[in-house]
Amino acid sequence: MLDELEFRKRADEAFSALKKSLIAAEDDADIEVEDQAGALHISFEDGARFVVSPNAPVRQIWISALTTSFKLDWSDGEQDFVLAKTGEKLKPLMGRLISQQLGETLELE
Repeated sequence: MLDELEFRKRADEAFSALKKSLIAAEDDADIEVEDQAGALHISFEDGARFVVSPNAPVRQIWISALTTSFKLDWSDGEQDFVLAKTGEKLKPLMGRLISQQLGETLELE
């Protein structure tokens, strides 16, 4: 398990990359992205909202989306935060969840 300092470094890098991809996607999809107190909030025209936040005590990134909580752990092999259940990395998982919400395919770069 990562120590807290290493977790924060990895989480900050992952959040920065995800935020950049989400902001770029705002032009192509009906989403609005906000960074609020260290968490990313993705809002949809239908009122739905996803929240992505680091959870330092358990060294995970949590995603609240589609009435479900997704908990991603750091993978040294993938060099990314990964959802153990599916093996999906953070960005592809967010792309899939947003696509499900929108009803259209959105790939995050």
